[in-house]
Amino acid sequence: MHNNSFFKKILIVITVVFFVSCDKDFNSIGDDLVGNDHFGLERKSFNVLAYNQKINAVQSSNLPVNALGVYEDAVFGTTTASFVTQLTLASVNPVIGNNVEVDSVILSVPYFNTPLPNPDLESGENLYRLDSLYGNKDLGKIKLSIYENGYFMRDLDPETGFLETQRYYTNQISDFETLKGSVALNDAADVSQNTAFFFNPKAVRETTTTNGEAATTQSVPAMRLALNKSYFKTKIIDAAASGKLVTNDVFKNYFRGLYFKVEKSGSNPGVLSMMNFRAGTVTIYYKEDSSTDNTVKVSKSILLNLTGNTVNLLSNDVTNATDYTNAATNSDTAAGDEKLYVKGGEGSMAVLDLFDQTDNLSYDANGNVQGPNGVYDELDELRRKDPVTGKRVLINEANLVFHMDHTAMGANKIPGRIYLYDLTNNTTIVDYLFDGTTGTNSKNGLLIYGGLLNTTNTDDKTYKFRITNHIRNLIQNSDSTNVKLGVVITEDINNSAMNKLRLPLQPGTTLTKVPQASVMSPLGVVLHGSKSSVPADKKLKLEIYYTKPN
Repeated sequence: MHNNSFFKKILIVITVVFFVSCDKDFNSIGDDLVGNDHFGLERKSFNVLAYNQKINAVQSSNLPVNALGVYEDAVFGTTTASFVTQLTLASVNPVIGNNVEVDSVILSVPYFNTPLPNPDLESGENLYRLDSLYGNKDLGKIKLSIYENGYFMRDLDPETGFLETQRYYTNQISDFETLKGSVALNDAADVSQNTAFFFNPKAVRETTTTNGEAATTQSVPAMRLALNKSYFKTKIIDAAASGKLVTNDVFKNYFRGLYFKVEKSGSNPGVLSMMNFRAGTVTIYYKEDSSTDNTVKVSKSILLNLTGNTVNLLSNDVTNATDYTNAATNSDTAAGDEKLYVKGGEGSMAVLDLFDQTDNLSYDANGNVQGPNGVYDELDELRRKDPVTGKRVLINEANLVFHMDHTAMGANKIPGRIYLYDLTNNTTIVDYLFDGTTGTNSKNGLLIYGGLLNTTNTDDKTYKFRITNHIRNLIQNSDSTNVKLGVVITEDINNSAMNKLRLPLQPGTTLTKVPQASVMSPLGVVLHGSKSSVPADKKLKLEIYYTKPN
């Protein structure tokens, strides 16, 4: 009993010290503004101008993950995602023997998956759930045709004097389609490997026989397709003698990779998966004469990795998505939009301008009223120093809360995360950089910064961003620019890289990039905007908790 009491006291002391330390760190940014005075906490909502912006063709080369399939969305239309990749030899300049016979050519790309705890009781097969799979997971099928790619994907851009990486874009389908091979290489009789392909969640089982004994092994679910043996015998095996496999540079120029062409499969519902193609392989299994006895065959293989330059090719059919297309292309940049359509890929984003845009007054160093100064009045008011104390207000917390439009979304798949960033400078905001929290996957880290879907209130699902440090900087530093903010879907919250648009968002503007993690996602969400017609409890506003000196 005494020991328990002692440990409880120690635990309480440690807890108090921990929270005091956290509080000190949390408020350290505003220490120079506060001093030792006592303050009263106040709360105020500020206007935000928010409108839609269409995103057209965007750089989709060498993405960390790629979409493949057909995703049918009642709000945003149908996205069809194809893919092109170069291949590289795992071992260059292989020595090929005589009288080669190709046994099989197997393409394998593992799926993102989560192992389930218990195997199937009858078969003993390991069970998995496929991750990042969108659409009809049970019935969804696509037509998948794999062709030899004939379009050479160079590493460097000649238009920059070969100083920059060559970029490839979502809308270059015709470039690859025109130069593709004449026949599909995944020509097996099994339609699940081509015209009715689906993402199979079953473990891959292989049985091998050694000394008359069969053994079965299991591996994670994967795209596993048999490719045309005769083609690869001629294209790869026979080409070794003429030096086409001597280095990977020579090989990539000779064999320019594979084009994964996706189409809708008849009347079947579509399905789309995120894929890590860089983990994929093509293995050519063959036999050749033994070097010591030509009556004996020796089993060998050539391994090709799905590495090198890649591009995700996207097409969007918005025939039945008139609300989306009208909103995305006819945004109200003066009064804001009622609905914000945020979609990944070649989609759309929301543009935010914080504070009411009225600019009638400003203040000098002594807090006296002056005329317009190019800074919104609401921000000028927050920057104004108190005439008595000479101090500005202290920002305790600042939030942007986006309310999902449940009526517009209907039964659509809801993205788990959106991303808020500095659109003016194409970079992260300071709150993103200051957040050191980590998560268990690519979507659930940076918990303080936010952007996660909150489903606590099923009738009012929201995404919340904490932008306290961003607002503090705006107020503390009078020369700080009140930059425009961008909101997009994100496939990976840890990825803050930017990808170029093929053309600026608007002619004559400097808006030339969008976040790479948005390009990777096929999903979209409709949010309530900032227009005066939006109900007050759903309207997008900037909410600030602050204290001011007495």
